Amino acid sequence: MGLEQRLNLKLQQRLVMTPTLQQAIKLLQLSRLELEQAMSQEVEGNPLLELTDEAQRDGDDQGEDAGATPADSENNEPRSADDGEDSGEERQPQAPSALDEAVADDRPAAGEPAAFSEVELESLFANYLHDAPTVASTWDWDGDDDGGPLANAPGNEAGLFENLCRQLGLREVDGEAAAIAEFVVGNLGPDGYLRNPVADLATQIGVAVAKVEAALVIVQSLDPAGIGARDLRECFLLQIDRRLAAQRDEDWIMARRVVAAAFDAFLHQKWDRVVAVCAVTRAELLRVVDILRQLNPHPGALIGPIDNPSVEPDLIVRKEGGVWCVALNDEGLPRLRVSRRYLTMLQNRDTDAEAKGYLRERMRSALWFLRSIDQRHDTVTRVGQAIVRRQHEFLEHGVDKLRPLVLRDIADDIGMHESTVSRVVANKYIHTPRGVFPLKYFFHSSISHAIDGDISSVVVKERIKGLITMEDAGKPLSDARIARQLNRVGIRIARRTVAKYREELHIASSEQRRKALR
Repeated sequence: MGLEQRLNLKLQQRLVMTPTLQQAIKLLQLSRLELEQAMSQEVEGNPLLELTDEAQRDGDDQGEDAGATPADSENNEPRSADDGEDSGEERQPQAPSALDEAVADDRPAAGEPAAFSEVELESLFANYLHDAPTVASTWDWDGDDDGGPLANAPGNEAGLFENLCRQLGLREVDGEAAAIAEFVVGNLGPDGYLRNPVADLATQIGVAVAKVEAALVIVQSLDPAGIGARDLRECFLLQIDRRLAAQRDEDWIMARRVVAAAFDAFLHQKWDRVVAVCAVTRAELLRVVDILRQLNPHPGALIGPIDNPSVEPDLIVRKEGGVWCVALNDEGLPRLRVSRRYLTMLQNRDTDAEAKGYLRERMRSALWFLRSIDQRHDTVTRVGQAIVRRQHEFLEHGVDKLRPLVLRDIADDIGMHESTVSRVVANKYIHTPRGVFPLKYFFHSSISHAIDGDISSVVVKERIKGLITMEDAGKPLSDARIARQLNRVGIRIARRTVAKYREELHIASSEQRRKALR
């Protein structure tokens, strides 16, 4: 049988990740600060989008667009957490969405031709597979990048590498040693430690190990003290030596002897061994402990960038008339609308065909962006309402009433997929009368209770923390004893689960607590 090429036609259905769908997904998982930056970048890259406030100022100067109405105001009125999707009650008319206001804001006056006559909105949104914009979004970013859009924002302060290189430039070091020292600085971690072996660094740049060792000594002489250390012991020794070089002190000399000779035993609180090896008394050992508490185990954090991003809640919860209401926090977000000037150009028959094609594509992209923003606001609000409906007892009575919750529960409530709910709760916060919490805070596994049914693991952690806080310091509770006490009050939990929760609370074991007391 001979081989031959043929053309066959067939119909099949498949899921296509169009640029429009990708845009909606990325907008959904952005935090509030990232969304603000994405909206600003979209305005800069799309001439058919404009900020409402800027348009109002232009209208005041030119006498045009004087009656502009801010878009993106769909959630100015808080929604009740009890307004379920399946409720049979008659719903009040919703506030106009961002897309509705953006379009309505540019409706022509009576007698004027419709600005959207060139493009029919109903057919535009009929099928996203055909109407997806082909021009890539200006704020698009790689989904594998952990930093997201904010990672490209310029920093206000120099990082660890810049600071140390600036100090190297002020030292009288020959060219080769300075280049090797700069290479060593580039291999330091954010905490200031050098974790790569010196021999490996020498092999990478093709120099002798002795030259890298000499360059490392130069790096360790930079500020702050402890930079370039290869472990915690060397970090403490560098800081103690810097202090002794400036001022001799017997206690600091004794501290150096303890760190140099018995640091491992000191870390594991083997005090008898430290006393025997270093020939110090218990009273002197207490002074050594006080000295080491003054040292910084992470010297690189003193000059590196401070990773302390601001948190702005996406949702606000408050009680009105005995009902918990959820409102979207849209204060400070850019308010967008479609520019009438460019829509008029699109409708004008004298406009060049190439320019009209570009404007039509940009208008389609602008409308899709506004629709994605509108859909994001609605989805986030619905998820917030579903969470509040299930966790209203927490808002009323505190953490003891926090109920177990998983993503599937919220997905079933709002009729969406679990992956959508997962994107919504990522990097988003909710402001409640009990504080600001990440949305993920309300999702925890359940522990069986003989009386109350299933309770949240957070409640169990609080019980464990309370038992340890109230224990006799001389006889700390073991994990097995904590498990037995919890079983007596109806909480069915194993010893290994208690140990897991205790470690998540960063609480030492009973043996370590007993040694720390001694």
